[in-house]
Amino acid sequence: MSIRVVVADDQDLVRAGLVMILGAQPDLEVVGEAADGLAALDLATRLRPDVLLVDIRMPGLDGVEVTRRLAGPEVTDPMAVVVITTFDLDEYVLGALRAGARGFLLKDAGPELLVQAIHAAADGDALIAPNVTRRLLATFAGQTPVAPVQPIDPLTEREEEVLALVARGRTNAEIATELYVGLSTVKTHVASLMTKLGTRNRVEIAMWAYAHQQPPRR
Repeated sequence: MSIRVVVADDQDLVRAGLVMILGAQPDLEVVGEAADGLAALDLATRLRPDVLLVDIRMPGLDGVEVTRRLAGPEVTDPMAVVVITTFDLDEYVLGALRAGARGFLLKDAGPELLVQAIHAAADGDALIAPNVTRRLLATFAGQTPVAPVQPIDPLTEREEEVLALVARGRTNAEIATELYVGLSTVKTHVASLMTKLGTRNRVEIAMWAYAHQQPPRR
């Protein structure tokens, strides 16, 4: 079954290129295109694609606001949104992730990483460009240290290991390989982390780890 994608970018050539890359994949189907934020919001609301790929800077509504309205903390049925941009700015990265994005890529990331991000978002995982992840780590590392905080229901040792790997951007399959456990076991731990931390997706899990100064283990 194909993953249904809506592509939103205000630059015609860029949008056409994204559609061409995704359309060439046998298990991806582009079901809509939008050239501005308002159109993206309307299309995504009407079509309910599996993934919305949205540019950060667009007329009408920017990608962060579109993401917030479709996947933000107040949304009861959040959509999988991947943000893609030319602008490598911290405020865009953090803004998009806090708005509920499941992925963040720069437009020079390449077709392979783009396709991986779409698949990850559709599967409930998250993929952030490696160079962006390094920047996030550096940003949080430079903040005033915060004493590690455990949720009301403390994390188990294994959950802390999974937390660290999620914060490093690892997918469920990669975590399973690294910890020598089954994929279903990883999914169970991730679901438990969401419940204990009060988060709704993997990106929010990672941001919890960063905010509480529990950096990813190397």
